[in-house]
Amino acid sequence: MLASASLLTLDGLELADVACRHPRGRGEAGEVGDRYGIVFVRRGYFVRSVDGVETILDPTLAYWVTPSAEQRFDHPHDHGDDCTAVFLGDELIETLWGGDRDLPIGPIATSPQVDLEHRLVLAAARGPVDEHALFERSLLLVARMLEQHDPGPVGSGRPSSARARAALVEDARELLAADPLRSLTDLAGEVAASPHHLSRIFRQATGHTISTHRIRLRVRAALERLAAGDNDLAQLAAELGFTDQSHLTRSMRAETRATPGALRSALVARD
Repeated sequence: MLASASLLTLDGLELADVACRHPRGRGEAGEVGDRYGIVFVRRGYFVRSVDGVETILDPTLAYWVTPSAEQRFDHPHDHGDDCTAVFLGDELIETLWGGDRDLPIGPIATSPQVDLEHRLVLAAARGPVDEHALFERSLLLVARMLEQHDPGPVGSGRPSSARARAALVEDARELLAADPLRSLTDLAGEVAASPHHLSRIFRQATGHTISTHRIRLRVRAALERLAAGDNDLAQLAAELGFTDQSHLTRSMRAETRATPGALRSALVARD
């Protein structure tokens, strides 16, 4: 009836592809969620009842889920539906929404940009996965939806001055330079900022995401190793934190428009 495929589980965030194949009819009353999160409808439609209020959910809408909220799902047709869900642990919800963890009950409209973004996130998760990049992208998507409902709590933790924001970015860059494998959550904890604030401020200051910065540092470390004569690309990829040799190759192509083999030939000094 209901199948949920977990595509990413990292630092309190889970991204899942949810497929429901319930036949036409009324669902069971009193279903209770066990996590916080948001669900984006990709295909089909169904009726969700929460606190006696029924809402038809179609691909123009998303809805929030919270632990202990009783809900019922009714299915007006036999064709099933597909959704993308992003679930968040208690600590992540607190960084996004403050001490009040009561997420909005009603549906929330998804703009064309948001709808495309959650589909692109899902597509990225189905391919060769850079977990850190996927985590950052998913978290910013959730923050964007929360801000659409109420920008106050989501924006409350941002540094108040340009100097404070610049210092935050410099601190994060220093930590990444020392260890490019640090996760967004770890970085945020080190600089005393919430993950989504750090991600946004970093992008505003540098023009690229923390995930991109991390990849660039690792690619440039790989270039240095190639220039020194390293020939084992699989070992190089493993030591620098790439998923595999293919991930290293794709990252190098994206950054330099050349393959590791071509770069190695160009960089190694000739007598």
